[in-house]
Parts: sequence; C-alpha cells; structure tokens
Amino acid sequence: MKKKNYVEQVYEITRLIPYGRVSTYGAIADYLTLGSARMVGWALNKSFSADGVPAHRVVNRKGELSGRSHFPSPGMMQALLEAEGVEVKDDKIVDFKALFWHPEELENL
Repeated sequence: MKKKNYVEQVYEITRLIPYGRVSTYGAIADYLTLGSARMVGWALNKSFSADGVPAHRVVNRKGELSGRSHFPSPGMMQALLEAEGVEVKDDKIVDFKALFWHPEELENL
C-alpha cells in the first residue's frame, strides 16, 4: 500500500470538513503532526487540480479568508461558504468559534 504524501494527507483531511463548517490551516497542520500552517496553505493553493477538495472551508486562525486570492475569482471563496450557509462579513467568518471544526473531532466518532 502506497503511503500518502503530505499534500494528499492535507486533501484527505480537508475533504472531511463538514458542510457548513470551517477549519484552519494550523488545525490541519497540528492534526497531521508535520509541517506548518503555511505548508497546509501551500498544499491547498494547488487543490484546484484535485477532485473534491473544499479548500474554501479552510481559513486562518482568526477566521479570515486569507486564501481568497488563490481562488479563480476574488469572491469565489466567500460565495462558496455562503452557499453552505456560512456568513462572511469583511472577509471574516461570522461566529467563527461556533463553526470551527478541528480534525480531532474525527477521533470522537
């Protein structure tokens, strides 16, 4: 069985973020116990060529849409989040703490 590389691991965790919830680059990095928040961001910058990676659900630790400039259009990240019922104001998730999902929640299933 082939071991997954770092980018594949980031994509796998990102695909598990529930609809209408958000996670952070740092939470994903912490869960994978290797790399950094920046490495997760770098991996997700390339995610448009991957199938079904909801990169729009990953924000910075303050709940800001810091990756929005890496989407095909400037408002796409916000539009995708709003389509899932996530409210965004001034490029920041409204009620971020309530919507935050940490990959550790997988261990509680």
